[in-house]
Amino acid sequence: MQNYTEINAKVVDSWVEDGWIWGIPVSAEVCANARKGDWKVVLTPTIPVPSEWFPSLKGVKVLGLASGGGQQMPLFALQGAICTVMDYAEKQLESEKIISQREGYDIEIIKGDMTKPFPFEDGAFDLIFHPVSNCYIEDVHHVWRECARVLKSGGILLAGLDNGINYLFDNDEAGKPLTVDNTLPYNPLKNPALMKKLQKDNDGVQFSHTFDEQIGGQLKAGFVLTGAYEDFNDHVGGESELANRRIPSFWATRAVKTHYE
Repeated sequence: MQNYTEINAKVVDSWVEDGWIWGIPVSAEVCANARKGDWKVVLTPTIPVPSEWFPSLKGVKVLGLASGGGQQMPLFALQGAICTVMDYAEKQLESEKIISQREGYDIEIIKGDMTKPFPFEDGAFDLIFHPVSNCYIEDVHHVWRECARVLKSGGILLAGLDNGINYLFDNDEAGKPLTVDNTLPYNPLKNPALMKKLQKDNDGVQFSHTFDEQIGGQLKAGFVLTGAYEDFNDHVGGESELANRRIPSFWATRAVKTHYE
């Protein structure tokens, strides 16, 4: 079978071509405002990351991990950050190149699979920005270990995390009953029926992860949590019944590297 991360990269490319919200690069107007210091980014669908979670970004070495698409890295670069983006989807990386050329800043663009060792030296970065994306990989512990390895001591990890609730429901449409269709953990590599359904719906290969994996995994890798909040699939009155019922589906965390094992 084709490596599942290669399947996901191609699926994301198809989503971008179809106008996926997380594949639409920031506009020139947004970049102009960012040059004046007026900017915000998200790790999860709706709530902006608190400004106090960021250090002054001038001269800070930032890794955008699975953060392609030209949405966050341009704004960091325009604050003076030294940016590297690593993603496995070609279309997401193409957007990063296009926006960097349009706005006139430098960025290192790496096509990389985060299920493998990251192609960076130990302690290469001051900050990692990792929006919701590890739901597309099976082993989250590997990601946290590699984040700890490539961050400097005292480095910051900002992560968006799916808490698993989404995977209980095949449909989450506003105004429709919520019916629990699946059990957790949700792992199509161990459930051929799930794999068949995901491929039929062009949803890639996705995985639920536990609190132990997402939060406990960061702690085990050598991080200390310094901030967290919950978020939803959508705003109230939007297309998500889970959000309308105020059932959180995501976590965002700020963690600081204290050691590396």
